[in-house]
Amino acid sequence: KNVSVHNCILLVHGADNEERLTHCNVMFHQVFNDPVHGHVELHPLLCKIIDTPQFQRLRNIKQLGGAYYVYPGASHNRFEHSIGVAHLAGQFARTLKERQLELGIDDKDILCVEVAGLCHDLGHGPFSHLFDGNFIPKVRPGHKWKHEEASIAMFDHLMRENGLENELDEDDRVFIKEMIFGPLEPETSERKEWPYKGRTKDKSFLYEIVSNKRNGIDVDKFDYFARDCLHLGMKNSFDHCRFIKFARVCKVAEDGQPDGEWQICIRDKEVSNIYEMFHTRSRLHRRAYQHKTNKIIELMITEAFEKADKHIRRKGSDRELILSETIDDMEAYTKLTDHIFDEILNSSSADLKEAREILQKVVTRKFYPYLGQIKRQQNQNITEMELKEQLAEDKIDFGMKHKNPIDYLRFYKKDDSNKAFRFSDDQVSDFVLPRVFSEQWIRFYCRKSLTNDDLKAARETFENWRQTVLHPEVTFSS
Repeated sequence: KNVSVHNCILLVHGADNEERLTHCNVMFHQVFNDPVHGHVELHPLLCKIIDTPQFQRLRNIKQLGGAYYVYPGASHNRFEHSIGVAHLAGQFARTLKERQLELGIDDKDILCVEVAGLCHDLGHGPFSHLFDGNFIPKVRPGHKWKHEEASIAMFDHLMRENGLENELDEDDRVFIKEMIFGPLEPETSERKEWPYKGRTKDKSFLYEIVSNKRNGIDVDKFDYFARDCLHLGMKNSFDHCRFIKFARVCKVAEDGQPDGEWQICIRDKEVSNIYEMFHTRSRLHRRAYQHKTNKIIELMITEAFEKADKHIRRKGSDRELILSETIDDMEAYTKLTDHIFDEILNSSSADLKEAREILQKVVTRKFYPYLGQIKRQQNQNITEMELKEQLAEDKIDFGMKHKNPIDYLRFYKKDDSNKAFRFSDDQVSDFVLPRVFSEQWIRFYCRKSLTNDDLKAARETFENWRQTVLHPEVTFSS
C-alpha cells in the first residue's frame, strides 16, 4: 500500500474504510483555535467537509439572525457553531467510550457523531431561523419544511459534489442523517419498533448526543448557549463540561417497552445544573432571541424578503429558481446566504424598490413603532380582527412546549450507577423548579411611521383595548 500525506490528510490507497480510518487516526488532525472551547482538533474527514463550498457558506449566515442589529457582539455565524458542536460531539462520545467499554463504541461511531455535529446546520438559510421560521411559512403556506430537512439534503449534495461518498459506508451516511433529522422513514402503524437503520438498538444512546429528540439536552444546545452568551455579553450559568463528566449510559425500561433502550443518564446531584441550562435558555430568549427590537427587525427583513421573493434568483441544477424555491434544489441553495440583504439594499432595480425601502429603514433604525404586549392565557381565543395590527407572536419555553424536559431525562445514583430512575418534582428545590414551562406573548406594532403624539395615542388605544378584553401583564417601551 502506498501511503501519502497531502494537506495534513492521510490517503491510504487500496485500503478499505476501516484501515483508512485507523491510519487517519494516528495521523494529522487540524487544530482550530475556538474562543469558546480553546484548541479544537478535527479529524481529516471533517477538514475535507469544511473545505467545501457547501460548508463554507455557513461563514455568511448569522447564528442569531437580526440580533446583530441589537447586540453588536452577536456577529458569530453558523460556521464556528458547527465546528464547536462537532468538537463537543466527539468529546462526549469518547468520554462514554473510555468510561464504559462494554458499550462497544468504536472509532467509526465517534467519527459519524462528529460529522453529524459538523453538518447538523448545513440547511440553515439567510439569517438562520428567520428564513425557515418566518419567511418560508409566509411565502409557501402549507409547505411543511424545516432546516433539518435541508441539512440532510445538503449533506448528500456536499458528499456527492466533492467526491467524498467513498469516505463513509452507506450505513454510516444514513446514521449521520438520522442523528441530524431523526428517523428517515415517515412514522406509520407498520413501522418497526426500532425506527433507525444506521445503528442497531443497542447503540440508541448515540442518537442523543447531537440532536436529542427525547429531552432536548444535547451538544448543539451546549455550544450555542456558551457561544451566544459569550457574544451577547451574558453570563452562562450552565456547565456543559460537568454534564459530560457525570453522564453515563444506562438501560431504561419505558412503559410498553419491556426490553428498554440504552439512554444517556446523569448523576442525581446534577439536577440543579441541568435546570440552570434551561434557565439560561429562557434568559437568552427573553433578553435576546425574543427581544422586542430584534423581533421587529426580523419581521421587517422577512417582509422585505417576501416582496423580493420573485425577483431574487439563483441558478439551480437545471433551471433558475426564485428565492423561496431554492430550498428544493441544493445547487441553488448553496448560493444563498445573508448577502441577499445587501443584494436587495444596494440594488437599483425597480422590482426591488419596496423591499429596498424596508431594508433602508432597518439600517437607519426607523423601525415599526412598538405599542405593547399581552400574555396569552390558556384556552384564550383572540380573534383575527382583534389582532389586525399584531406582528409578532413569541413562545418561550424549556424546549418541549408546556412539558418539563427533566421528566424525560433519567438519573443514576453514585452507589448504583447502572440503575436509572426518574426525578420527581418534590425532590427539586422550589427555588430551581419553575411553576410553568411555557408561555406565549403577543406583541403589537404599527407598520406606519408615527409622530410622538400619534404614538402616545396609539399606545393609549392599545391599553384601553387590553383592559377591556384581557387581563394579563403589559409593558410599554419608554
